[in-house]
Amino acid sequence: MVLKLLFAPKDYFLHFIIIIVMFFSKTNINAQCAGNNNSLTVCNITDSSSQSINLFNQLLGSPVAGGTWKDDLFSGGLNQTTGILNAQLINKSGVYTYTYTVNDGSGCINSATVTVTVGGYSGVSSPNVSACSDDSSFNLFQGFNGNFLGPQINGVWSDNNGTGALNGGLLNAKVAGLGTYSFTYTMPAIGTCPAQSSTVNVTIFRAPEPGTAVPLLLCSSDDLSLYSDLDLNSRLSGADSGGLWTETGTVELSSPFDSRVNVQNLYNTFGAGAYSFTYSVLPNNPICNIKKATVTIIIEDLLDFTGATLEVNSDICEEEIATATYSAVLTQVNQLTQNIPNGTYDVTYTVSGVAGSITTTSSFINGVFNFDINRVLFPKVGKYSINITRIVNNASLGICTNIIGTIKDDLNVNPLPKINTATLTINPVCKGSSATVGISGNTNLSNSNYNIVYNLSGSNLAVAQQAVFTVSGGLANFVVPASLIPNIGNTTILITKITNLITGCTNTTTATQSFVIKPLTDLPNLKIEVKDICKTQPATVTFSGLGILTNITLNYDLTGANTAVNQSLVLPVSSGNASYVIPANLLVNIGVTSLLITGIIDNGGGCVATITNGTKNFTINAIPNVPITKNEIFCKNDKKTIANLTPQGSQYQWFNSAASTAVLTSSTLLVSGDYYVKEVNTVTGCESGRVLAVVVINEQQSPTLIQGGQNFCGLDKPTLLDLSSNTTSNGTLSWFDAPVNGNQVAENTLLKDAHTYYGFYFSRATNCYSDAFAVTVSLTNCNVPPGFFIPDGFSPNGDGVNDTFRIPDIEFIYPNYSLEIYNRYGNLMFDGNRFKSEWDGKNSDFNIGIDGLSPNGVYFYIINFNKANKSPYQGRLYLNR
Repeated sequence: MVLKLLFAPKDYFLHFIIIIVMFFSKTNINAQCAGNNNSLTVCNITDSSSQSINLFNQLLGSPVAGGTWKDDLFSGGLNQTTGILNAQLINKSGVYTYTYTVNDGSGCINSATVTVTVGGYSGVSSPNVSACSDDSSFNLFQGFNGNFLGPQINGVWSDNNGTGALNGGLLNAKVAGLGTYSFTYTMPAIGTCPAQSSTVNVTIFRAPEPGTAVPLLLCSSDDLSLYSDLDLNSRLSGADSGGLWTETGTVELSSPFDSRVNVQNLYNTFGAGAYSFTYSVLPNNPICNIKKATVTIIIEDLLDFTGATLEVNSDICEEEIATATYSAVLTQVNQLTQNIPNGTYDVTYTVSGVAGSITTTSSFINGVFNFDINRVLFPKVGKYSINITRIVNNASLGICTNIIGTIKDDLNVNPLPKINTATLTINPVCKGSSATVGISGNTNLSNSNYNIVYNLSGSNLAVAQQAVFTVSGGLANFVVPASLIPNIGNTTILITKITNLITGCTNTTTATQSFVIKPLTDLPNLKIEVKDICKTQPATVTFSGLGILTNITLNYDLTGANTAVNQSLVLPVSSGNASYVIPANLLVNIGVTSLLITGIIDNGGGCVATITNGTKNFTINAIPNVPITKNEIFCKNDKKTIANLTPQGSQYQWFNSAASTAVLTSSTLLVSGDYYVKEVNTVTGCESGRVLAVVVINEQQSPTLIQGGQNFCGLDKPTLLDLSSNTTSNGTLSWFDAPVNGNQVAENTLLKDAHTYYGFYFSRATNCYSDAFAVTVSLTNCNVPPGFFIPDGFSPNGDGVNDTFRIPDIEFIYPNYSLEIYNRYGNLMFDGNRFKSEWDGKNSDFNIGIDGLSPNGVYFYIINFNKANKSPYQGRLYLNR
């Protein structure tokens, strides 16, 4: 409202503008104390003016002096104290910013930036640049003239000759090869500054080639005389000729041009060692350096350890495994031939049961090498073989394979003898006999001698008794003397301690077992049975009434038809019963033989039984004669059976294999194959051996019909000969009207529609017929003719001529046809088909007319062909009696 009172509208606006301008003018003065941003471009950095660009002068506005400069992108060309930019110190073209900051102390804190675009500079190349052919990384920047400003480093090198040897700015002279090549260094355009390029031409000179030296490694055992005139040149490959040889510490070369040395003389003079000979090749240009290759001849002495011994200490018992320590001494016993040099050696050895090998390092001193072996290599009971496999002096190259021979020793980790879970076996003994205790089963007893301490309890008592026994294959036994077991009944033995007398390892034990001391045995109820047998068969003898015996030794004699004395065998007894077989070779004669038991010994305790009835007679019967057979040939159709084979009779049994036990019945149908027969005596049961009869069953293959061979056209009047022509034949073909007991039909017989014929092939070679071959003939396989004859009338007067109305051969051409005949009133007079094909002029089917006779006159017919979509046909016929 005040403005409105004091000023006119125009004056009011002008006053407002003045206030605004004054406000911003004051703000800008304070804000731009560092000046305003500016930019410049330096394309030609070689110009001397580019060395001292005053960036303060490049600021726009009214910058205040005394500020600080910052090289924002670390170009390296700015003196941040003076603000002077030397563009020649910037080694990369690009766009750089430099910031000037002012803090004048009166509240103006401000910065301004000068943006400088530095153009590319590709440098000035030298007129002559050279490289050696063995230089794999020649720096192309060496190709610039040092008298001028060096090129910037962010350019791109290009291979003008396509050598493929350029990698950035590095040239692989080995790849490029000899010659002069051109490489262009290009600095790209930037801003308004154009691109620049400089070309460096490099000439590659050949480097001298001293070749690749192949060292000669020899063992003193080699034939060094083969190298008595060694040409050192032969140990170089790819070397230039004309080089000079020098040697160090030897006098084998007569001059720098001499290349031959005597290796045998080297060894004889200086002994084993390494001998060096250097080949030097001078370059043919000042660019490349002298090249050298050194051939080294190394001769090592072969070390012979034959006869050396190894002693590993020491064997332990099982309980010492966790705490045992083991040391080994390797000694060269025979040093007359060669003294093993003192020094540090690697000795490699193996331990049986441990995968791989172990190498230990120690010193040989006066032919003795001591080393420790880790107990973890012997973790359990067993015998371990420690075998030295390799000995190498650490100072050698391993050229010689030192002679080791067999250097080994065995270390035993002996088990504590354990028999707590062993099986103690003590058979019952007779009173007054000693008892044998067997040890077997779950033990760890190795083959050795042992001492045990045992006690007896039960019917016999004894304390702290000792026994010594030998274990073989895990089995052992010792004897309890009869004097310690005088009483019958049960006695228990308890073993309390066991000691291995070889290893000295001792263990406590609780192994125990009971045994019986028995009285003498009596067999009052003994019975013997022997059945009659056939000759060559063994005889089975059975015993009962053996009481509580479990195992016996039986002694017997044979008398009568067969004799044998002092026969003996061991028998097991179960529930008082036992059996055994008298071998067939003791029973060779037919007749009555007597078995006489001469003694029964109880093997459980060695007690002899008392026998009151020990004789038994039995008969050996004759074997029937072997049957006489005959090989047979039959036809399959004959259906011959076992009853048709020779010999015949109920005493003969037939089988289909030599080993079969299934007897074939007489009605068994024969097949081709082998049959075996034997004769059986129905009284004695004795039987002969089996005899072979070979049966051949010939079979004539049945005829086969070609596809569609049963189909004919009745109009062609086919015969059986035509049917035969439609078969594949391998013999004489005959036709019959039945498969069995039929009548043969002649080949010229006309075929009948839907009739079945039976064919047989006959082979003159086998004189056999084939099985029946049935063919049902069809005579309706006819082509439809364009037309066929239909009679236009008939005279059914019984004179035998034209007495019926019939369409000839229609049943062959149209086998499914139907025929309808109507009178003039539309009454159906006849309904026919292939099975009812003739109308006799009567209408008995429909009872029309007088006495069923159709009167003379015109009749109408319809033929339904029912084939090939042929339309029905209508016509008329005349009946005249």
